Amino acid sequence: MSAGRLLSLLLLLQSRGRVPARGIADELGVSVRTVYRDLGRLQRAGVPLYAEPGPGGGYRLVDGWRTRLTGMTEGEAGALFLAGLPEPAADLGLAADVAAARLKLLAALPTGLREAAARTASVLHVDAPGWYREPEETPYLRLFVDAVLNRRTVAARYRRWREPHEVDRRLRPYGLVLKSGAWYVVAATDRGVATYRTARFLDARLTDDRFERPDGFDLRAHWAAYRDDFEARRFTGTATVRLSPRGRRRLPDNVAPEVVRAVDATAVAVGDEGWVEAVIPTESTAHAHGELLRLGADVEVVAPPELRRAVSATVTELARIYARPPG
Repeated sequence: MSAGRLLSLLLLLQSRGRVPARGIADELGVSVRTVYRDLGRLQRAGVPLYAEPGPGGGYRLVDGWRTRLTGMTEGEAGALFLAGLPEPAADLGLAADVAAARLKLLAALPTGLREAAARTASVLHVDAPGWYREPEETPYLRLFVDAVLNRRTVAARYRRWREPHEVDRRLRPYGLVLKSGAWYVVAATDRGVATYRTARFLDARLTDDRFERPDGFDLRAHWAAYRDDFEARRFTGTATVRLSPRGRRRLPDNVAPEVVRAVDATAVAVGDEGWVEAVIPTESTAHAHGELLRLGADVEVVAPPELRRAVSATVTELARIYARPPG
């Protein structure tokens, strides 16, 4: 049962007055039967609502009764969407606003809903960063929060992977995205809209210039398109490999999910010891070389020749190193 849906129902009745059950169901995207069940829960929680029968009837709150969701500041209201994400809120400098908004929201709820919200909070936790790596240092993240909210242009120096590695940019930040524990800035330049990893900014300062974000710009839709394009451009080649049974079991812990899916889709048995041969996508020879070496003797590269040579050269060098006594 969603405490958030009950709060939405309560605020819907408070803002609209009388609403028929079908209208509530359409608004909240649930069945009429679910609406009746939720209305009953609100009544048992102490919310004074009643039904008006007949044409034009519906459900409404007792005249004069309202929730006590008052005294909330602009910052607290804006921070509500981070109420379940304390670490990202702290990154953005909104931890205090989130805590205050949460307390005021809980205080505004009837006792029954307050208890349901507390139960939900006690069993759900979001830990955004991935395993096996330290959180990124993002000294300019809060500056970009200011830039996004107040639509201020940023003069920045950025470190990228291709040459020239350090570039100067004048950015009009449209939004911030948290992906796998890393913060990204979606910003416009004279060259168009681009995405920047905040940990790679070497310097950034707010300017006095203001900008207007284009009407209709949808950060969520833009990020989805960017992510899909990135995935499409990520794998530029293929490799044929042979995997032992243990190597195949170890795949999910060592390679991208797309590689695991490719093995599952193309694997054919070779020999009588459980080995399989499969075709996998690759980003580059260097990247595939590094990832496949993690599997040790449980993988053999069949093709392309340049990848097989690269792995063979590394194995030969390792054999030379380990053939001599230490010291």
